[in-house]
Amino acid sequence: MKSNKEILEEIYQKLYGCFGPQYWWPGETDFEVILGAILTQNTAWSNVEKAIKNLRKKGFLNPGSLKSVPLKKLANLIRPSGYYNQKAKKIKNFIEFLFTNYQGSLRRMFSGDFLILRSRLLEVNGIGPETADSILLYAGRKPIFVVDAYTRRILSRHSLVNPDASYAEIQNYFMDNLKNDTGLFNEYHALLVRLAKEACKAKPNCSLCPLAKIEESIRYSCDSCSRYLARPEDRYILEVKLYASPEVELNRKEVKKNLREEIKRLIEESAKMDKKELEEEVYVCYKLILCKKCRDVFNKRLKHKEFV
Repeated sequence: MKSNKEILEEIYQKLYGCFGPQYWWPGETDFEVILGAILTQNTAWSNVEKAIKNLRKKGFLNPGSLKSVPLKKLANLIRPSGYYNQKAKKIKNFIEFLFTNYQGSLRRMFSGDFLILRSRLLEVNGIGPETADSILLYAGRKPIFVVDAYTRRILSRHSLVNPDASYAEIQNYFMDNLKNDTGLFNEYHALLVRLAKEACKAKPNCSLCPLAKIEESIRYSCDSCSRYLARPEDRYILEVKLYASPEVELNRKEVKKNLREEIKRLIEESAKMDKKELEEEVYVCYKLILCKKCRDVFNKRLKHKEFV
C-alpha cells in the first residue's frame, strides 16, 4: 500500500489535472478575505458575496468603519449570509480583538508567530479552528492547512481518516505528509472544495470524480488477513492505542505477526517502571484497516480483555 505522502500527492495531482488552479480565496483585500471567512460559516459562498457587496456599497470594508458602525446596522447589511445577528457579533468581536491587540492593523497582527496568533484568534468568541486557519492561510499567507466538512467527507469516503476524526487529526494528516508550503495548502484545500461541489456531494456522483480509480493505486487490504478491500464500505478502521517507551518501534509487519504478544510485552514492561519513568512515556496510536470479519474478531477480543 502506498504511503500517506504518496497518496496525498497523487490526489493533488489528479485534482489539479482535472480542475486546474482555483485562485482561492476570492477577495480584493486581506480584510475582505477575513470577513468572508467569518460570513461563510453555515452558508453558501454566493450568499457571502451578497453580504460583502452590501458592505462595499456602504464603504464598510475596512476595520475603522466597521468599528464604528452600529451592531444592528451591520447585521442588516450582512443579512444575506444568514445567522446575521450572530455573525454581526462575531465580526464586532474580531474588530475589538484587532484594535485591542494590534491597533487595528492587519500588518501588525500577521507580523508575529502565526501559531501564537492562532491561539489568540481561537479565544475570540465566534472564531473556531476552521475560521482561524482560513484567516491565517488566505489573508495572512501562513502555512497552515484548513479543514472543513468537505475535506472530512472526501477523506473519510476513501478511508484515509475516520469519519469522526478530530479537526487536529485531519489537519495533521496533511501537514505531516505534505511540504510545508502556503501555496500548496491554499490550492489543495480549494481543489477539495471544488471536488465536493462537483462530484463528492452528500449523495456522491462517483462517475464524475477524478479520484474514482484512486482505489486501484492505494490498494487497501486487511491488515490482519490481507484480503483486498475494493470498496470503502468494506473497510473498517480500528485504532490500537497504547503507551510505549521511546525505543519501541511498532511497525505493520510486527502488528500483523503477533499484536497480542506485543501489547502484552509492553504492558509487562510498563508495570516494572516507576512513576517518573511512566511520565516520560510516549503515546503510540496505530491505525488498522480491517475487513468486517477481522474487525469483529478484534472487537470481541478487546471486549473480553484478551489483549489486556
